[in-house]
Amino acid sequence: MVMLQGAVPLNARRFQVDFQCGCSLHPRPDIAIHFNPRFHTTKPHVICNTLYRGRWQVEARWPHVALQRGASFLLLFLFGNEEMKVSVNGQHFLHYRYRLPLSRVDTLGIFGDISVTAVGFLNINPFAEGGSEYPVGHPFLLRSPELEVPCSHALPQGLWPGQVIIVRGLVLPEPKDFTLSLRDEAAHVPVMLRASFADRTLAWVSRWGRKKLILAPFLFYPQRFFEVLLLCQEGGLKLALNGQGVGATSLGQQVLEQLRELRISGSVQLYCVHY
Repeated sequence: MVMLQGAVPLNARRFQVDFQCGCSLHPRPDIAIHFNPRFHTTKPHVICNTLYRGRWQVEARWPHVALQRGASFLLLFLFGNEEMKVSVNGQHFLHYRYRLPLSRVDTLGIFGDISVTAVGFLNINPFAEGGSEYPVGHPFLLRSPELEVPCSHALPQGLWPGQVIIVRGLVLPEPKDFTLSLRDEAAHVPVMLRASFADRTLAWVSRWGRKKLILAPFLFYPQRFFEVLLLCQEGGLKLALNGQGVGATSLGQQVLEQLRELRISGSVQLYCVHY
């Protein structure tokens, strides 16, 4: 899934988002998916098309634009087996069937009258079973004081089965560690997730300091985006990193309900914390 966050200028005429098969200028690469909102016509609309060997195919047109001049937006491009779906600000907008193999796409091009604040390449929630058509794409908060590390977030009602904690961000250039801890009303830490970059290990740490190594590939890399998902379920927490389920830890339901604080520290810059 690709998330595009930004705003449309008041005087915008058009912009385009291209999923390209290459990045050359001459010759022009094939474009598997061309998403093109147009505001300057008497009837604003959106065009989707495919460029193959220098020729545009038959265009698909949607007679209205869910985006507005002068307004911010959150676009999600969700890629299925046979088609791409697009949502605007949480609402489904269009779908477009592939005309070229998606495996050929290796470049994202954004052109025209658009102000981009963030581009995210997000993983599908591996814990999701059915539910809504689109995964939830939470906006990135860039340089937000609430996300300055170390940071603390209240859990006034604890955790309950089905709740998912989402942490997204960037690993700093020379990282040392990354810690995510959950604290109860007495400031005890029943569970902590710790990543050590020195020995490239990931572990659960109990309130007594005992470590339980997570036997999975170390998926944190300097200057790379990361995503941590914690799914609360009866009997404990399940962990996913960058879209891959990597393990779980056991906790009683009473312990989960008594949790009151989420703390994050270490060599990371945070873009999103949601629960």
